[in-house]
Amino acid sequence: MVIVCALLVGVLPLGPNRASAEDPAEDPQTRPKVEIRLSSAAQLAKGEINFDDLKFDIEKDGAFDESMWTERLKTINGKNVKLRGYILPSSTYQNEGFKQFVLVRDNKECCFGPGAALYDCVFVTMVGDHTADFSTRPVTVEGKFVLDPETYKYPGGKGPRGATHMAVFRIEGVKVK
Repeated sequence: MVIVCALLVGVLPLGPNRASAEDPAEDPQTRPKVEIRLSSAAQLAKGEINFDDLKFDIEKDGAFDESMWTERLKTINGKNVKLRGYILPSSTYQNEGFKQFVLVRDNKECCFGPGAALYDCVFVTMVGDHTADFSTRPVTVEGKFVLDPETYKYPGGKGPRGATHMAVFRIEGVKVK
């Protein structure tokens, strides 16, 4: 999976549906702020989390340190969770039977490469005989959530623009629906 991510870093084109840096609507200064919606205590008790629960204070392309993890992240570490997002498959030649993939916040913007938010992607490894099938629609992944500061480091701890990690979260998946 690390090889796939390394190949994706910085090589995905803007494409016809992507805004360019010159597009004033994409200027971070003029874009409206999106409201953060954390899961309620009742949702957390049931393991229902969302990508806003995964946010922590880090500059885009910044170096990661475990001290950045929030109390909320520490609370859900090791717990069985349900997280909704989009599958970014490891192979464009396979549509079913995935053993691993990346779950991303949305399918409108790439969550890899320079400028991507580190907390907007979660590596999923399906455990045992469990597998996942590709879908262009959002899916819910169920499994054990793990804070993982080691597995997805850039080689040598140095990535593009000072980033140190490709991801810091993983889910040991048992179900994708």
